[in-house]
Amino acid sequence: MGNARRFWNLFRNRLSLAIPGLLALIAVLMVNIVGVRQVDRVGLGLFDAYQRAAPRPYQDAGVRIVDIDDESIQKLGQWPWPRTDIAALTQKLTEAGAAVVAYDVVFSEPDRTSPAQLASRAKAGQAPADVVAALESLPDNDAAFAQVLANSNVVLGFFLDGNGKGATVEPKAGIAYTGSKPNGWKVAFTNAIQPIPVLREATRGLGSVSRIGDSDGVVRQAPLMFMQNGEFVPSLSVEALRIAQPEVSSVIVKTSDASGELGEAGGRVDMAAIKVGGFEVPTNDQGELWMYYTKPVPERIVPAWKILTDALPPEEMRRLFEGQIIFVGAGAAGLRDLVSTPMQDRELGVMVHAQAAEQMIIGNADPADKKPHFLTRPYWAQEMERGLMLALGILMALLLPWMGATRGAILGAVMVGGMAAGSWLAFRQSLLLLDPTWPILGLILVWVCETAYTYYREERQRAYIHRAFDRYLSPELVKRIADDPSRLELGGETREMTVMFCDIRSFSRISEKLDAQQLIRFLIAFLTPMTDVLLRRKATIDKFIGDAILAFWNAPLDDEDQYANAARGALEMAERLKSLNAQMQAQSAEPWPGDVAIGIGLNAGPCCVGNMGSAQRLSYSLIGDTVNLASRIEGLTKYYGVTIAIGDDLQKHIPNFATVPLDLVRVVGRDAPELVYVLLGDETMMIEPGFQSFAEKYTAMGNAYRAQDWDKADALLAETAESAASHGLAKHHALMASRVAAYRENGPGADWDGVFGATEK
Repeated sequence: MGNARRFWNLFRNRLSLAIPGLLALIAVLMVNIVGVRQVDRVGLGLFDAYQRAAPRPYQDAGVRIVDIDDESIQKLGQWPWPRTDIAALTQKLTEAGAAVVAYDVVFSEPDRTSPAQLASRAKAGQAPADVVAALESLPDNDAAFAQVLANSNVVLGFFLDGNGKGATVEPKAGIAYTGSKPNGWKVAFTNAIQPIPVLREATRGLGSVSRIGDSDGVVRQAPLMFMQNGEFVPSLSVEALRIAQPEVSSVIVKTSDASGELGEAGGRVDMAAIKVGGFEVPTNDQGELWMYYTKPVPERIVPAWKILTDALPPEEMRRLFEGQIIFVGAGAAGLRDLVSTPMQDRELGVMVHAQAAEQMIIGNADPADKKPHFLTRPYWAQEMERGLMLALGILMALLLPWMGATRGAILGAVMVGGMAAGSWLAFRQSLLLLDPTWPILGLILVWVCETAYTYYREERQRAYIHRAFDRYLSPELVKRIADDPSRLELGGETREMTVMFCDIRSFSRISEKLDAQQLIRFLIAFLTPMTDVLLRRKATIDKFIGDAILAFWNAPLDDEDQYANAARGALEMAERLKSLNAQMQAQSAEPWPGDVAIGIGLNAGPCCVGNMGSAQRLSYSLIGDTVNLASRIEGLTKYYGVTIAIGDDLQKHIPNFATVPLDLVRVVGRDAPELVYVLLGDETMMIEPGFQSFAEKYTAMGNAYRAQDWDKADALLAETAESAASHGLAKHHALMASRVAAYRENGPGADWDGVFGATEK
C-alpha cells in the first residue's frame, strides 16, 4: 500500500511537470487554427524543396510549347504580330498534324494592322481616296484568323477579373456534375477580358489563362476550373485536353458529396475531381491541381520563328507536332509572361498550362497501374497533421519529466526527425504533401517549455538544497558539490588536516532538567553561535552528535592557515560561550540551564576524507588515527579541568600561540603516548612577560615530574600555583600536586615512563 501511494505521489508530481508543455501545445494548436502566413510559407517552401530534390521525371506526353521568344521578336517584328501571322502559325501547326493549338494569349482587341483599321487611320489622316479604297477592299486580318480557327482545333484564352461586374464568359464546354454543385468557392470572378467576338465565335474552345499564385507569388497549383458569376469555366489546359478528344463536349465536375466521397459538415460541398473524356484528375476543394514540375526540358519548346519562317522541314514539323497538344505562349522578356515556380524563379507562364496537361495525360496513361501519379494534398492532411502534433506533443510532455536532459533531447530529436522523415517518405512514395511544419513547431515548443520549466524547478530545488545543506556543511563544500555533483560519489583522499571535537560539560544532567522541546531549543541556542564561529574560521562541520560538534579544516578546500584557524576558532568559541552565558542569564532565558561549559579537543595530522557510507546514503566525513586522538583529547579536558586541549602535532604548528603542556597520556585504544597541551590564548597572550615566565616554569614542572624529580616538581608547583589558577589550570595544578605527593611517598617504580594511562574515553 505504501509503495502504491509513493508511486501515485511521484506520478502526480511528474504529471504536474507536463503542464507547461501541454499549455504550449494548446497554444500552438490554436495559432495553427487561426493561421500564420509566415509559418504556412515554411511548409510551402518545404514542398518546393521536395520537388527540387526529386522533380517529376519527364515523359513525352504529347505536349509541346511554341514560344514567342526574344529571337522570334527580333526576326519577325514587335508584338503583337498581325493576325495573319497568327493565322499562318495556326495553319502550319494544323497542317503538321497538331491535335489542338491552345493560345496563352488573349486577342481582346481588333488587329491594329488589319486593312480596315489602317483605312480608318488613313481616312482620318486625309489620305488619297484611292488609297483608302484599296485598303478597304483588302480582307480583314481578324476575319482571316477566324477562318483558320473555324477549320482548326484551337483554344483561345481569356482573363478573369474580380474588379466590377462585366460580361460572363460563355464556355464552349458544357459543365456537368456528379453530386451537388460546389458551394465552398473562395475565389469568384465577376468580369472577364475575352477574345473579340469574331474570334470567340469561330474558335472551338475557350479556356482561362488566369493564374492564382500563393501568397509568396510562387505558382504551386494550377486552377483547372474557375468560378465566374456563379458558373464554372475551364482552364486553358482542361479545354485543350477536351478539344484534343473530338467526341468530348463537356467537363464533368465530381464533388465531395458524390457517391464514394465524404460530405462536408454544414452542407458545404467542395470539388473533388474533374473528368474530361477519358481523363479523370483529382483536385483540391478549389478545383486546383498541385503541380509536380519537371526539370527544364529543352525539347519540349520550339521557337515560333522556326515555324513561321519555314526553318523546319515538313517531316520535322510532323515529328514535332503531329498528334500533339500545342501551347503557344509569349516568353520574350518584354512581354512579361514569366512566373515563379518551385523549380525556377523565372519560368514561361505557358509552361504551367503545358505541364498541367502533361500531368493529366500521364496520370491516366495506364488505368491498371496502381501507383500514384498526381501530387496531392488530401482534404484530411491538415486534420492528420494536427492530430499527430497533439498525440506526439502530449506524449513528449508526459515523458520528458521522467527522462534526463540527454534522453529528453534524444526523444525530441527522434520525434522531430520522424515527422520530417515521414513527410519526405509520403512525398516520395505516395506523392502526398503532408506538412510537418506545425507539428515540428509544436514539438519544439513543448520540448523548450518542458526543458525550461524543469531547469527552473531544478534550479529552485538546487537553491533550496543549497540553503538546506548550508546548515549542515560549510558553504565551500556545498558550492563545490553543487558545481561538481561527481564529488558525491563514494571515495576519499588522504590530507593533512586539523580536527576538532567539542562537547558540553555535564550534558546528561542538563538534559534531565529539560523536556524534549526545551532541550531542542537549548541545543539550537548553543549550536547556532558555535557554528557561526566555526564557519567564519573556514571550518567544515562534519556532524552534530547530540550536544557534540565534529569539525575539521583543510577539506574540501585547501586552507593554508588551517592550524591557526582551528586554534582561533576554539578560542573564539570559548569566549562566545562566556558572553552567551552572561546574556542568557541576564535575560533569564528559558531554557538556558545556568553556566554552560564546554570541552574542546584539537589535533592535527593525516586523515582520510571524502564521501563515506553506502551507495544508498553517504556523508562527507573523515576517519583516521588523528580523528580518534582528537576525540580522546576532548575527553581529557574534563579530567584536567581545561576548556581547550590540543595534541602535540598541532602544538608544533602554532608555536606562537599560548600553550602549556598538560601531560603525557596514553589514551584508550592507542599504544603510543601523546603529549597533550592546553591552549590558553593567541599570539597576544604568548608575548606577555608574565605568561612566558609561567609557561617556562609550568613546562619545567612537567618535565621534572616525568623525570621523577619530585623536589623540583614540588617547588615549581608552589611557584606557579597562583598563575595556574588565573589561567584556569587550578584543577590541573591540584591534580599534579597530588600525584607528586603520592609518588614521593610511594615511588612509581623503576619501569615508570611518566605516561598517564587514561581509562576513559
